[in-house]
Amino acid sequence: MGRTYFVEETLGQYLSDLSTKSKPYVTGLLIGQCSPQRDYVIQAVRTPPKEEQKGDNITPSNLASVDEEWIVTHASQVSRMLPGGLLVLGVFIIATPELSKDCQNALRRLIFSVEKSLTKRRLWKPAEEEVSDRAALQICSATKKVVCRTYDVHDPKSSAKPAEWKYQSALSASWLSLDCTVNVNIHIPLLATSPNHDLERNTKIGLNRWSKQIEDSVFLINGQVRGGDTELLEGQLWLRGNTQSSTQLSDVKVLTQLSQGSSHRSTATVQVCSGSINLKGAVKCRAYIHNNKPKVKEAVQALKRDIINTLGDRCEILFEDLIINEGPHKKNFDREYHVLPQRLFVPIAGSSVMFSDYKFGDEAAGEIQERFVEMLDQPVQAEDICIAEERNTVDICPITEDTDDTQQKQLTKAALLLKLQQNMGVVIAAAVAVLASIFSFNYFSD
Repeated sequence: MGRTYFVEETLGQYLSDLSTKSKPYVTGLLIGQCSPQRDYVIQAVRTPPKEEQKGDNITPSNLASVDEEWIVTHASQVSRMLPGGLLVLGVFIIATPELSKDCQNALRRLIFSVEKSLTKRRLWKPAEEEVSDRAALQICSATKKVVCRTYDVHDPKSSAKPAEWKYQSALSASWLSLDCTVNVNIHIPLLATSPNHDLERNTKIGLNRWSKQIEDSVFLINGQVRGGDTELLEGQLWLRGNTQSSTQLSDVKVLTQLSQGSSHRSTATVQVCSGSINLKGAVKCRAYIHNNKPKVKEAVQALKRDIINTLGDRCEILFEDLIINEGPHKKNFDREYHVLPQRLFVPIAGSSVMFSDYKFGDEAAGEIQERFVEMLDQPVQAEDICIAEERNTVDICPITEDTDDTQQKQLTKAALLLKLQQNMGVVIAAAVAVLASIFSFNYFSD
């Protein structure tokens, strides 16, 4: 028995409209949520045309020439705009009857390429019991026939399995929403042996360590620690068929210092550091979960991943902006002041779910609107753009002391401290002290 995809009914019209375009084929992404019981598709997004294709209606005439890299890039951009609980769960192709025999090969190739790219960017690992099937949707532009199959992305040799594609009205209108604000204080030492002070690489290593702390955090829902297998709505009034808005469980607290995993002693070593990176401040996080008897563990997992994703995405966007403005080969960073992108939320027409995005302070509402049209094929009103946070700052600051003298002081201090503490079995790390602003990215180097 294959999987069943419950699909927002309005997407049927959207896909039908795409199939009427005078093109041999149209590709795009499917967005929704996987669960052990059901899969939900709440959005379909066509692949945006490249700049050179705009206005000329140029599309290659066969599926062998599908621009795989462009589709993967689009998927990566779209994944940043999804709150917790939602993901790119498939790919679709709408093609003429002449191209139908090549569709499945193209879909299979795209599904594995998209998943490989998204997996490389993630700072978390999927759970063992997690659904790993992804949808491959094929639609004939002439007959409108729909064929849905799935592939197991954890198995490179996976073969296609049949799946059902069922339209359902008002599917997007009644979801559960969980919101929280998480305080962040991450100190990332830069080893003296680190080549060229690779800020992006070191930041990702530090975020990987921090993400494990989030995974082990305790989540309080309405002030209580709930069992993972209990129903999220247990004891709450929920009217089935309510399609007016999502039910918001806003009272979610994250206790990052408490671990619910097995207790184990961590080890520490003395390391000579040439600088450090500090991330400090607060991030606004949000996750959505389906209303079909969701479990607490499903909701908590969705929120955890949004916490991890939103910080990782901001750092990624910041480094991309630095490369664009200052060049990819810049190695020596003087003291600089930057503004981290702010998170914003935008409602999607006909849905209680809001998609996410990030903006720098100098970006106008028009630029955000253009991005939503290009990435999600969705027009949004300027007044509907909701900025979720205050402006966050980035401070990149080098240490100006003499390099040789400073390194010698660090070595001497580390050796003395280690010798003093050996009898007590304590090993401490020597690092450079830093000060951080409200949500800052501080960089110190010799």
